[in-house]
Amino acid sequence: MLTAEGLSAFSRQVWDKVLSKVKKAVVFMDDSCTECMHWNGAMASLLEAGARDLKQFSSFESGGENEPKAVFVVSTLLKGRTANIIRDIIRLSHFQYCVVFTAVSHSVHLLANDVSADLDGNPVFEQFEEKLCEWMGNMNFTAEVMHCPLLFAPVASQLVLLPAFGDLFPLLTDDLETINAKRPEKKRLGSLSDVDMHCLPRELQIQIKTLTSGLNAMFEFADVREESFALGPMSRLIAGELANHPQSKARRKSAPNKASIVFIDRTLDLTGAVGHHGDSLVEKILTVLPPLPGHRCDVQVDLLELTHLPHTPETQRILAPGCLAQPQDGAARGLWEAMLGGRQKEAVMEVRRHLVEAASKENLPIKMSMGRVTGEQLLTLARLFRSSWGVLESHCGVLQLSMATAHTLTHPELSLWDSCLAFQRLLLQCADVRCEVSVSVQICEVSVSVQICEVSVSVQM
Repeated sequence: MLTAEGLSAFSRQVWDKVLSKVKKAVVFMDDSCTECMHWNGAMASLLEAGARDLKQFSSFESGGENEPKAVFVVSTLLKGRTANIIRDIIRLSHFQYCVVFTAVSHSVHLLANDVSADLDGNPVFEQFEEKLCEWMGNMNFTAEVMHCPLLFAPVASQLVLLPAFGDLFPLLTDDLETINAKRPEKKRLGSLSDVDMHCLPRELQIQIKTLTSGLNAMFEFADVREESFALGPMSRLIAGELANHPQSKARRKSAPNKASIVFIDRTLDLTGAVGHHGDSLVEKILTVLPPLPGHRCDVQVDLLELTHLPHTPETQRILAPGCLAQPQDGAARGLWEAMLGGRQKEAVMEVRRHLVEAASKENLPIKMSMGRVTGEQLLTLARLFRSSWGVLESHCGVLQLSMATAHTLTHPELSLWDSCLAFQRLLLQCADVRCEVSVSVQICEVSVSVQICEVSVSVQM
């Protein structure tokens, strides 16, 4: 079956293919793949596999004179801007061996290049290998290009995200008008339910085919034959594309395990994305803390409280921020699972319990307090660990999650959360009332409070 362990094993297997090629190499990786690696072992896994360095996928980066090998890991097609960046990096370097991993399958490259799918081998990848040798300046140098579905970020045992598709959004009425504008009047579509894959722009077709190719690879690994259900026009297209995937037809005939997959358009589930549910600690952390640069699923955690440095803008720039992802720390991983799945009160108490256990293990002077757990109490416990860098290193994962919790509970904007939750519930209760002046007045009042809070926060910064 496609269990939580199976999902993690699939993700590890995918990255093992990359790790097998990074020995003595400089690795260049785009943001989407970096975020997936962030939840799959982070940079430590690359260094343990023998990589010399990890650099941003940018035309302004390059390898050193004594670095003859490069590995490029991208989530996009090997054409256009992606190809240009690879070319620029190679021409600024002295590489003799280049390996390129792309999350886009060869069949999708054929579609993007208007090449027949009946050709033998991987002609698009083979042509790009020749370009790599040309850019390195010697056709006898070594170049490899291969597909690897580097799309999955296992945020938790029961939750996998796909950062590369964060911008993929369901079709709207305006999109139907755009599609019809390019069609003859007699062949114009009446509704979004009439749209098929061939009506979509080429870029959107490539996104959907890349998504379904990655899902098919995951199901192949788990020997699963899926039964798909779709809610919404975009979900219907994705489910249909998965069902018609050339490799999925053979898989469904022989796979011994069964699974159901439900596709839901985000326009039908917006309350889950923007609602103030009020009882999820992780939801509040993701809302109030600043995002980690280049990431969609993680935040920056200020760790200056764990040092003896003064809290100034200058010191903030010298200390790298913490984060929520701690894939190689067993204790932190367990705490993260509890924070993600439990109610806020239970999650905060679990954070305190982990801090107390870690402090007791290190014989630190603990001063327990009764009553409700507050952010200030968590900060006081966390400050005990700054007595030793060795102690900090041993419990770094738990401390990062604890500091994220503490800073969220003490954040100035958190007081507005309960107000927003109350208004949301009030609006739901009054949804069938034609005129409810009191609700409108309260919303206006909280809007003013939000503006005042934003001004005060900007002044403090």
